[in-house]
Amino acid sequence: MTYAIETNDLVWSAGRRANAFRLDEVNLRVPQGAMYGFLGPNGAGKTTTIRALVGLLRPKSGRIRVLDHEIPRDIAQALSRVGYVPERPHLYPSLTVAEAIRFHAAFHVRWDQRWADDLTTQFGLDRHRRITALSKGEIGKLMMLLAMAQRPEVLILDEPTDGLDPVVRRDVMMALIEYVAEHDATVFISSHLVHELERICNWVGVMDRGRLVAELPMDAFKSGIKRLRVRQAPPTPGDTPFVVLAREASDGLSASEVWVVRGWQAPMSQWFEGVGASLHEVVDLDLEEGYVELLRTFRRPAA
Repeated sequence: MTYAIETNDLVWSAGRRANAFRLDEVNLRVPQGAMYGFLGPNGAGKTTTIRALVGLLRPKSGRIRVLDHEIPRDIAQALSRVGYVPERPHLYPSLTVAEAIRFHAAFHVRWDQRWADDLTTQFGLDRHRRITALSKGEIGKLMMLLAMAQRPEVLILDEPTDGLDPVVRRDVMMALIEYVAEHDATVFISSHLVHELERICNWVGVMDRGRLVAELPMDAFKSGIKRLRVRQAPPTPGDTPFVVLAREASDGLSASEVWVVRGWQAPMSQWFEGVGASLHEVVDLDLEEGYVELLRTFRRPAA
């Protein structure tokens, strides 16, 4: 498999104090052409990881490759093929929309002015309005326009729809989906809006406390995490064909437990018979429920 973005044992620290935030051996694998959703709660390390990918932070150790370019060594070559929308806009407030577009166009040899004009109309942006007079939704649309009009092979988007109303969010995401469909681009999009990524992404990575908790295809994530109701469960699971994320006593039934497992497949139900237990129910979890259970399990040893 070819990867558009790849990190190996990426480590970064905000300082030398023992309690300083750090990225701890992050190993990302973003397949070429994927819509990769980068999930995690606020403060998980999503923005820090993205800033390292685009050369704004220098790792303490590890390796970063974007489109086969080493970062930060080949940052200029990499960024010429990457569209980036940061968490916070980086626009000069005194410029008009048209001036901001011309300013950004000057830095990109692949800039498509015709498409920039089409997006300006599609997004309903007033070319003559100053950025300082734009709403948050209009600024979000302009940031996406500037990233996509350079015709990038990879789009790295840090919470691009955070704080936008549903109508604006839908306009932005539809333009993104159309671009990916036409150009087979790779999208790496971070968000804490789980349901938004569930609709558009085919890969998912989950960050928490500076570590990559999970990374797998979206279908495998959604179909492989289940809630099981088990009677006469063994005291310790032992060697299971699935990963036990959590197990709790079921209310009102002393001999019954609720297990949350990852990597489930239907034939695995036979395992319970072999250990003297019985499986009474298998419940599908949506992406948000699976995501929450992953975080709960990851945090449990520290708690």
